[in-house]
Amino acid sequence: MTVQDTAVSASSLTVQERRELLRTMHLIRSFEEAILRDYHADKAPAWDIGAGLIPGEMHLSAGQEPVAAGICAHLTRDDAVTATHRPHHMAIAHGMDLDRLAAEIFGRETGLGKGRGGHMHLFDPDTHFSCSGIIAEGYPPALGQAFAFQRRQTDRIAVAVTGEGAANQGAFHESLNLAALWKLPVVFVVEDNDWGISVPRAASTAIASNADRAAAYGMPGIRVEGNDVEAIHAAAAEAVARARSGDGPTLLEIHTLRLWGHFEGDAQGYRPELSTVNEHDPIPAYQARLVADGVLSDEDAAALKEEAVARVDAAIGFAKNSPTPQPEEALRYVFVEGA
Repeated sequence: MTVQDTAVSASSLTVQERRELLRTMHLIRSFEEAILRDYHADKAPAWDIGAGLIPGEMHLSAGQEPVAAGICAHLTRDDAVTATHRPHHMAIAHGMDLDRLAAEIFGRETGLGKGRGGHMHLFDPDTHFSCSGIIAEGYPPALGQAFAFQRRQTDRIAVAVTGEGAANQGAFHESLNLAALWKLPVVFVVEDNDWGISVPRAASTAIASNADRAAAYGMPGIRVEGNDVEAIHAAAAEAVARARSGDGPTLLEIHTLRLWGHFEGDAQGYRPELSTVNEHDPIPAYQARLVADGVLSDEDAAALKEEAVARVDAAIGFAKNSPTPQPEEALRYVFVEGA
């Protein structure tokens, strides 16, 4: 296992690359803040998870933006990404259409799945993106995608993302074994946000780092500490290059942060560090770093945020103004028609 050093005195990234990382993180956070606002807007006075503009469960990724920005900076739209039940950051960083993403979350006909899938079941052929609420479900499909890319002799790769709790699932180990055996072009990513719902990782996982498990399958294992987008970017660069060159898979475990609850409505009484969690918000920290390094001014930083908010507001407006599915067509696009 390698622990990626986050104490880098001088960045190897260009000014534009560093700005783009911050731009991506601002866009993700602005989207999550907008969903948070509209999700809670009409669920009072009595909490009803089935009520409102956005019914159902909601898992938001605030705090995990560095993972998506750092990894997806190396991907093209032709690469495949399979994500978790907390998928928005990866979807946005991978270039998913923001209007169609918002419309799907709001259950509208203009959404990715015609409003039938909701936020945990995003499928986008244009960016080869998928996700599911099933734990570790994205690993086996990523192998299928990687196998197809390999057979076609392309340099396309698959990136499979899961949480640290899912590393104890059989699908995790089976996928690592087969990917290593066939030298598939896949990058496995474990987002370690310390909590599997309400269970701390120490109570469920026998080892301190899932990156150690890579050695059992003959692949590199790297753990990145500090939720540092540039360190994540550097680790992902090596893993992606290895996959594209035909040298096989890599396992990246990234210690990140879940700023908000496991789901919206989660009281988070199990978190002893809850009162100080906002002090570790990665976006203000990275923005301050870029300002200190002369990469951008305070005015530039504010403009990036305003740009992100404007893009998100337009997407939310598109979603709210889109039609909802008619009740008599509720099963359309769900089952195969006209066999």
